[in-house]
Amino acid sequence: MQSNVQVITQFYTAFQKLDHQTMNSCYSDDIVFNDPAFGLLRGEEAKAMWEMLCKNAKDFSLTFSNIQELDEEYATCNWVATYTFSKTGRKVVNKIKAFMKLKDGKIIEHSDGFKLSTWAAQALGFKGVLLGWTGFMKRKIQKNARKSLIRFIESRDESGVVSQES
Repeated sequence: MQSNVQVITQFYTAFQKLDHQTMNSCYSDDIVFNDPAFGLLRGEEAKAMWEMLCKNAKDFSLTFSNIQELDEEYATCNWVATYTFSKTGRKVVNKIKAFMKLKDGKIIEHSDGFKLSTWAAQALGFKGVLLGWTGFMKRKIQKNARKSLIRFIESRDESGVVSQES
């Protein structure tokens, strides 16, 4: 069985290559994921999110560093995603702190922390600078992210394409 550091390294190395299948193979089937943009996702929803992000990535690069095992279950790392936000064509450099719980060589909980207002300012421009810190804008960003994810899952299901994780 791989060590927790190896699992995390495999996850982010796959993300660098936009390889959602390998990323999702690092997750348990009942993964619990949370971040400021998508909110709480479970199981196939979380896996579909990574598939959507990988398939829609534009001008994408990723670095990760500072993997730290806090104990036999918990680990953290830093990662930075640089990409063009498709809805506005604006460049985003998102600096993220990941918190993970691992068991039996799989990630069972994954939480990404980043300042949504900073992301909004980069991704949305002036509107994001003005309103990115408000509860209204944060809820709107989450609602739009969830809508995009639901549309992606439905279109994938309608096309008959089933992910290998299913």
